[in-house]
Amino acid sequence: MSVQPAKRTQGISPFYVMELLRRAKQLEALGKDIIHMEIGEPDFATPQAIVEAGINQLKTGNVKYTPAAGLPELREKISEFYRQRYSVKVDKERIFVTPGASGAFLLALGGSLNPAEELLMADPCYPCNSNFVRLFDGYVRTVPVDATSSYQLTAALIEQHWTKTTKGALIASPSNPTGTIIASDQLKQAIHTVNKLGGCFYSDEIYHGLVYSENAETALAFSDNVFVINSFSKYFGMTGWRVGWLIVPEEFVEVTEKLAQNIFIATATHSQYAALAAFDELTLTELERRRAEFEARRDFLYDALLNLGFKIPIKPDGAFYIYADCSKFTDDSYQFALDLLEAEGVAITPGKDFGVNEANHYIRFAYTTSIDRMATAMQRLERFIKAELSSSPAQTKLMPSGYNKG
Repeated sequence: MSVQPAKRTQGISPFYVMELLRRAKQLEALGKDIIHMEIGEPDFATPQAIVEAGINQLKTGNVKYTPAAGLPELREKISEFYRQRYSVKVDKERIFVTPGASGAFLLALGGSLNPAEELLMADPCYPCNSNFVRLFDGYVRTVPVDATSSYQLTAALIEQHWTKTTKGALIASPSNPTGTIIASDQLKQAIHTVNKLGGCFYSDEIYHGLVYSENAETALAFSDNVFVINSFSKYFGMTGWRVGWLIVPEEFVEVTEKLAQNIFIATATHSQYAALAAFDELTLTELERRRAEFEARRDFLYDALLNLGFKIPIKPDGAFYIYADCSKFTDDSYQFALDLLEAEGVAITPGKDFGVNEANHYIRFAYTTSIDRMATAMQRLERFIKAELSSSPAQTKLMPSGYNKG
């Protein structure tokens, strides 16, 4: 009998966009121009001050392990960041520097979730979060959400779907893939409901900072009895540096430190020193300039997609995604994405990566490339739609009104 993979891996879903990315790379290698709107990675380079701080640390040659919880001065900087940006006091002992937000999720769930317990999550949601739960032999109960709740879990939905095996609820705001933000009063009520039910509340805040028309409030503004996951990847532009952080309730400090010591030893030292520069005034000024650019990109893409005939019930207030209803053109958004890539060299993410709730009717567009490149992508998308619809005479009436680059 051959050795088999662990049973828990059977519940780990694939990331379908990676197949699209693999094919996109193949086409690029053949010389085809590909416009990438599928991956959630900013196209801006890491701010120079952050890069220089990392290089300077490497040049010292003193690249040793840091404490498992992270550099004390970085934890202090993060604590000060919460005081300045959110008017929230967070003891640095509750802050753990992790290898990206993924490391933060591993510590949060590893220290709080028992086998066979379940977490409530919105559908659509970011798929890796569900897979982290399965890794610890837990289960995810996804709750279908729509525009009426800004694609977010509400206190009422949490209470409605809570069972005797439910351990807690996860809310991501701004969310991936929808880019929506939960209103402050709704966040407060959701936290209160989870606490009342005796569960754990997990707040995915990795897109904080990338907000446009309204502020995204931290869960810490309403309770210390929450797990907050954040990252230097998105707003701070440090994807490849792999640095994030986790804030835990006080009673979880000791167990979280033990897990960090055993699982990670420590987050990469040079990356932590680089992250110290992320909070410098000049760096924050540059990041705000980039945030304004993302807002301009959002506005451009939102208008362009509507003009082509996509339905977008809510204009996203954060992150760098638009989750668009493509049911006017197809009942299979995955095949639509594959065909668009082959025909026109535009890479997008199908809805099936984010759940089952109307997934075949949705596509995620990432505005992580320039407006000029997106303008070209929209011209290609319009050409693709017209070609697809013209090949099916019965659908000719669905022809979009057209997109004018000017």
